[in-house]
Amino acid sequence: MKNLEIDVAIAGGGSAGLAAAAAAAENGLRVAVFEKAPDFSFGGMGTFAVESRHQRQRRIPFTKEDAYRAFMQHNHYRSDARLVKDYVDRSAGTIEWLEAMGVLFAEPVAYYPGGHYTWHMKDEKSPRITDALAGKARKLGAVIYLETPVKQIFKKNGKITGLTAESKTGEVFRVKARAVIIATGGFSENVEWVRQYTGHELGKDIFLVPNDPPRLHGDGIRMAWELGAAKTEMYIDSYRGLPMPYGGPGGTIFELGTFRQPLLMVNMMGERFVNEDIVFDGASSGNALYLQKNSCGFIIFDEDTNHYYEENDWEWILPSLFTRSKDLAFIIQKARQEGYKHLFMADSMEDLCSQTGINLKGLMCTLEEYNEACDTGRDVNFYKKAAYLKPVRKPKFYAGRFMLNGYVSLGGVRINHKTEVLNNDLNVIPGLYTAGNDSNNICGDTYTFSLAGHMSGFAYNSGRIAGENAAEYVKGK
Repeated sequence: MKNLEIDVAIAGGGSAGLAAAAAAAENGLRVAVFEKAPDFSFGGMGTFAVESRHQRQRRIPFTKEDAYRAFMQHNHYRSDARLVKDYVDRSAGTIEWLEAMGVLFAEPVAYYPGGHYTWHMKDEKSPRITDALAGKARKLGAVIYLETPVKQIFKKNGKITGLTAESKTGEVFRVKARAVIIATGGFSENVEWVRQYTGHELGKDIFLVPNDPPRLHGDGIRMAWELGAAKTEMYIDSYRGLPMPYGGPGGTIFELGTFRQPLLMVNMMGERFVNEDIVFDGASSGNALYLQKNSCGFIIFDEDTNHYYEENDWEWILPSLFTRSKDLAFIIQKARQEGYKHLFMADSMEDLCSQTGINLKGLMCTLEEYNEACDTGRDVNFYKKAAYLKPVRKPKFYAGRFMLNGYVSLGGVRINHKTEVLNNDLNVIPGLYTAGNDSNNICGDTYTFSLAGHMSGFAYNSGRIAGENAAEYVKGK
C-alpha cells in the first residue's frame, strides 16, 4: 500500500480532469490525478468559445449574451442558469489559457449552415489539448497515475477526506486529500446504465464508438451518489448517422458526404417524416429518427444527384477536410462485400426496396409527390427549401440506413456554478467537485449542435472552474 497526503485528488485524466489538475496546480496545490486508461483521452478536435480573439478578428458577431440565451432557450431553462453563464463567460479566457500552453487554434467554424461559429478547431500542427494540459500540470508538480482507477471516495463529518485507488499491478493507493474532483467521463460504455437511465440499447437502437479498452462505466457518478450526491437527467448526446464503421462526425465518414445532405429521407413505410433540412442538426434529426419504426430512416438519391455532388460542394462544414470521391458505387460495393448492411444501390426501386425492407407501395407514392415538389419548387408538406429539392428518377438509386449514433453520455451528478457537488437537499458536499460529462446536463435532453464544440468546451471550462474553486476551498477562502 502507498500512502499519499495531498491537497486535491482527481478521479479521471481526460479533458476535464487534466484541466482541473492544471488549474489547481497553478494555484499552488499539491495535485494527484488517477486515470483508469493507459493514456489520456484524445481531447477532441477543438472547443467551444464565445467572444474569443479569433472571433473578434473575423468580426463574428455572436456574443456571450447570445450564447447564454441560446443555451437556456434550447434546454427550456431546465439547467442552472448561473452555471451556464459562468461557463460561457469563461470560454474565451480558456482559449487564451490553452494557447499559453502551446495549443494552436485555427479559424472558428459552425457545425452546419445556420449554426454558430463557436467551434475553435485545433490546428493540425498543434499538440493534443490533453497532452498540453498534462504537461502544464506536471511542470507545476502534479503527479499523474495511469491505469490506476479510483475505487472509493471517503468523507468524515460531512467533509471529503480522500480516496483509494488501485494500479494495474495491484498496488493500492491510500490518499489523504482535502478535496476530490470527479471527472471520469460518464457512463456510455455501461450497457445496463444506458438501458436504465436513457432507454437506449447499445448496438441495437444506438451505436457508440467504444474506447479500447472500455472505461466509461459511470465510476465517478456511482461514487458521488454513494456520498449522497443528487442526480440529474442523464442522456446520450445522440445524432443521426450511419452505424459504424461508415459513420462518423456529422453522420458518415467523409467519403460519403453526399449522404449528409438534406436529400429525400423516408422511414420503413416509405414515407417522409420530417423536413430534411434538419439533417444538418444531427441531434434534432436524431430525435425525429428515433420516433420511426426500428428507429431508422433512409436517405435516398439517384445518379443525377450523385453526379451533382461530385461536381459541387457539399452543404456541410469544412469541405476542405473532406476526401472527395467520384466512385460512390465502389465504396458501397466494398462495404457490402465486407458485410455492411446499411448502404445500398440498385437499378430499380423494386430492387432497392427488396434490399432495404422499405415498403414499395409507400415509397412509390412518396416519390410521385416528392418529385412533383422538386419540379414546382414547392414542398407543401414540410416547406423544404427549393435548393434542396432534388428529384429521384434516374438509376442507379442509392440509399443509406441511418440510425442513432452517439459520442458519450452526459449528466449524472448535480453541481452548482462552482462545480461543487450538491446533495439531495441541494446543499454542498464540502470538498467534492465534479466536472465534464459526469455533470454536463446543461443541454436538457438534446445536445446543442448549434453551439459547436460544447461537449469538450464544457469539459475544459468546468474542469478549470473545479480546479480553481477546489484551491479556494483548500486555502480556506
